Amino acid sequence: MEQCTDVQVKIDGAVGRITLTRTNALNALSHDMALAIEKALIGWINDSSVKIILIEGDGDRAFCAGGDVNWLYNCGLDKNYAEPAQFWRDEYRLNELIASYQKPFFSFMHGLVMGGGVGISAHCSHRIVTDSSMIAMPECSIGLVPDVGGSLLLANAPGYLGEYLALTSYKMNAADAIFCSFADYFVSEAKLEDLKKALVRTGDPDIVFDFVSDAGESILSELQKDVDEHFCLDSVDEICASMLNIENESWSVKSASQIQRNSVLSAIIALNLIRKARKHHNLYQALADEYRFVSRALEHGEFLEGVRAAVIDKDRKPQWKYKTISDVPANLVSLMLSEPDDGDIDKLNLETILRTAL
Repeated sequence: MEQCTDVQVKIDGAVGRITLTRTNALNALSHDMALAIEKALIGWINDSSVKIILIEGDGDRAFCAGGDVNWLYNCGLDKNYAEPAQFWRDEYRLNELIASYQKPFFSFMHGLVMGGGVGISAHCSHRIVTDSSMIAMPECSIGLVPDVGGSLLLANAPGYLGEYLALTSYKMNAADAIFCSFADYFVSEAKLEDLKKALVRTGDPDIVFDFVSDAGESILSELQKDVDEHFCLDSVDEICASMLNIENESWSVKSASQIQRNSVLSAIIALNLIRKARKHHNLYQALADEYRFVSRALEHGEFLEGVRAAVIDKDRKPQWKYKTISDVPANLVSLMLSEPDDGDIDKLNLETILRTAL
């Protein structure tokens, strides 16, 4: 693999430092970037000089606004399904590596953090949010499902907030992200660089507590009772009907409307994946189940239309093939949840990686 110019990798004092530098695309994660990050992490596993891992995004607007959906869209138009499938396999292996990494792993989740950006930050051991943080899993709005282990992260949110976040594409602020277990600590933007310098100088992860402050009250903590009342129901149809059955409740009507604007196929599968993840509580299984859907999304799902409306033409008016839940064929749902022809993703074998790194 040639050196990836969109990721800067270096050892800085006691820190193995990874900086996403694709600022013109809000640091959207490409296949080459994922492989470069993985290579760096494997190289540092047995490097005793590296005490801490730090991942950050260059620029003011985003840590990482998601995966490279423009590239995925063009692959879909060309009926090139093999390369995206390999990207997802490699990306998900990286997500599992980050989650199981044996050194303190700091992610600095400033600005937009969505989709693939969540996958390389919210599985870290020390997750920092700040004043500008806006974190979301908005995949249902573009015909995908929350992936990169997102179904498990959402399942771990209090009550049924995970279902709410997935189906409505709600953007969390810093306090929301901490409340929903997507992040650990709030550090004001004025102190971020000082924290990074302290980590570089000391190699002591506990120094973060010298910089942490209160993120404030979470909006979602105040909404949870109402969210749980509706999003505990068994199907997307029942959830929407319940919210629309309340008079003069602008929040519930707005939420139901947002769900109905998104892909109903994606909503059905997302609900299924979150409920399943809440039972198995296993990252590999979540990733494997997510891969079953995304690996088919370009050919059998509504991803192309979702990206066209949101990113390419930007008209925000997707013409979904399936208008209502009842329009979605049961055999299509079964297909999107079944093992792909190329097999499920491989489970990360840390022992093999450790032997490779020696």
